[in-house]
Amino acid sequence: MYLDVYVPALQRAGGVASFFRFHLGHRFASTALMDPITKAFIAQMEEFPKQEKVPLVPFEKGQRKDDVAAAYRKKFTGREGVLFIGKAQEKTPVFRTERRRNEQTGATYL
Repeated sequence: MYLDVYVPALQRAGGVASFFRFHLGHRFASTALMDPITKAFIAQMEEFPKQEKVPLVPFEKGQRKDDVAAAYRKKFTGREGVLFIGKAQEKTPVFRTERRRNEQTGATYL
């Protein structure tokens, strides 16, 4: 099974605004609201394999994921199970999820 965490609607400003306002119930949309969601997701992605004793494999640029999976399948002796969890950082335009500061005032942008 392959899971790609890509949501096309969240690649557009209107989709992001709808997510914050209607799905999460915030009065207004701000990319600052994404920061805790992003950090929680990353923490859970890194904790789950530790708890379940499953390798977390960070893919290198240009590395063929199918080749990595084939190597893990070759070593696997069970009837079923999770072989590994792959983590790829694909380049895609996204809305910022970090608080940025004004260089002159030090105030954060919302």
